[in-house]
Amino acid sequence: MCGIAGLVHFDGRRVDEGVIRGMCQALKHRGPDDEGWVTWPPAGVGQSGQAAAGIGNRRLSIIDIQGGHQPIGNEAGDVWTVLNGEIYNFADLRHTLEQQGHRFATHSDTEVVTHAYEEFGDACVNHLDGMFALAIWDGRRERLLLARDRFGKKPLHYHANGPDLAFASELQALLVVPGIDRGLDLDALGDYLAYMAIPAPRTIYCSVAKLPPAHLLVADRRGVRTQRYWALSYEPKLDIDEIEAAARVRELLERAVQKRLISEVPLGAFLSGGADSSAVVALMARLSPRPVQTFSIGFDDPRYNELPDAGRVARAFNCDHHEFIVTPRAVEVVPALVRHFGEPFADSSAIPMFYLARLTRAHVTVALTGDGGDEIFGGYGRHRGNVLAERWRAIARRVARLTTATRGGGRLRSRAGRFVASAALTRSERYRAWAGVFSPDALSAMAPGTSDGQQDVDRLFDETARLDSVDSVLAVDTMHYLPTDLLPKVDITTMMHSLEARCPFLDRELAEFAARLPTRMKVRGLSTKYILKRAFDDVVPRANLRRGKQGFAVPIAAWFRGELREFLTDHLRPARLAAAGLLRQEAVDILVDDHTKGTADHAHELWTLLMLELWYREFATR
Repeated sequence: MCGIAGLVHFDGRRVDEGVIRGMCQALKHRGPDDEGWVTWPPAGVGQSGQAAAGIGNRRLSIIDIQGGHQPIGNEAGDVWTVLNGEIYNFADLRHTLEQQGHRFATHSDTEVVTHAYEEFGDACVNHLDGMFALAIWDGRRERLLLARDRFGKKPLHYHANGPDLAFASELQALLVVPGIDRGLDLDALGDYLAYMAIPAPRTIYCSVAKLPPAHLLVADRRGVRTQRYWALSYEPKLDIDEIEAAARVRELLERAVQKRLISEVPLGAFLSGGADSSAVVALMARLSPRPVQTFSIGFDDPRYNELPDAGRVARAFNCDHHEFIVTPRAVEVVPALVRHFGEPFADSSAIPMFYLARLTRAHVTVALTGDGGDEIFGGYGRHRGNVLAERWRAIARRVARLTTATRGGGRLRSRAGRFVASAALTRSERYRAWAGVFSPDALSAMAPGTSDGQQDVDRLFDETARLDSVDSVLAVDTMHYLPTDLLPKVDITTMMHSLEARCPFLDRELAEFAARLPTRMKVRGLSTKYILKRAFDDVVPRANLRRGKQGFAVPIAAWFRGELREFLTDHLRPARLAAAGLLRQEAVDILVDDHTKGTADHAHELWTLLMLELWYREFATR
């Protein structure tokens, strides 16, 4: 696990090594163990007008601790690679390359990428099984290749301007490069207010882009080109019975866990007590020669506290278990989160994830997680709700004319009201109602200068229109929610603490198998993740498999009416964003008043506005 950065000039200017070093220094938290950089052409070599490049790396040493210094070049010294992540099949791929005559100087997966590029060209990414963001500078051909893993586990940002291209793992490293315009992208702002994060390729800055998951980028004298190299297919459906499907799911997840246990440093697991993390821990316990170290976060509020469920699993598998209680004082970490995300990000579960990563890093360097299980097997209420909504859409239309979602009155009544109100909508509109923050009307009232934030989601639902009510939402979750919200949250909060997180459920082979399963094996009636739970019903405690979906939520609503009320009003009344003309202060005030008086629950919207305001004060007013 590392941070990578680089800069290319195609007009003959030499790369300033000091800029590369500054970019790497901004990524030190991602790789505290080592740093390295190279510039091309080497000093004293090269011709006038020759393209110049500099690539650098901050390294968290996991595999080949002694010999894995990056960047790693080929024998001729004209191809150089930096890698963020892990290539799990690097040993097998190395063997294949050795048979083709390639010679290796290290045992690092990064060197395998270098030689794979020499052997396969840009198609080398198709041979990589892992989580990665990588950069390869080919000095002989004067071209840069950037690539990102299939699901977007590892981030990669870039700035292209005429003959120049800069890239970095995180935004704050990219902003080290002189001259990058910080003008705000109002469409990205609309995306954020709609879904509390900004999807690729946009960032909050007009001049900076994210490389989307499963994409590669080539930059040379002809310009910059991107293309997709992989997509998850949900068809054709497998002809398979439940017994065989459950056995195959268990086999593939075990294989995914096993390959993610490769490490030269201590390793553990996040444990929430839900089906996903419990299954991962169960398999780790089976595959590990010593007790698995597990880590859990809880709250004083029992509605949000998962510690009893996690403890049950830890005892069942004789884990070395560690726990931590999150309190409202957690808001003290928010400024650090704002700085590291580098752009507005409003998933409040980043707070407990921050503490979970800090607790875990005190004991291990690598942690396996249960992330991705919901998106692969159908674990969210919206997956179940979409089935019911389409089944009862005609009735819902009539009911929707008679009732609206309840304001206040508790979480259960609010969810029921939201379901009734949204069941008559299209799939895309329904997704916005269930997974979004500000509705189009609310967004128009709050930030009239922005777009409605729905174009990308509409396009994804159009592309998946042939799929049924379950697979279409799973596909959109995988392409939108995972790389936009969940995976950046995990990456940033873990790498803040120099902790590597690995996600067995986002294994390519497992995901491809699960996608092609009949949807009745994912969502059946009111049961979610049906086949996954069946695959582990004789292993994981029944109480953990049968519990309702709890998620990694934070009691923000209560905090904003109690300990954090002053913090909220200090930042939003007035908001500097309103003074800058980006928000309407009157609309902000209505949300604050209704929530703090208890007449409505606007915690989600207020947290989204608060994180935007904090980001604006940190970055946009410099």
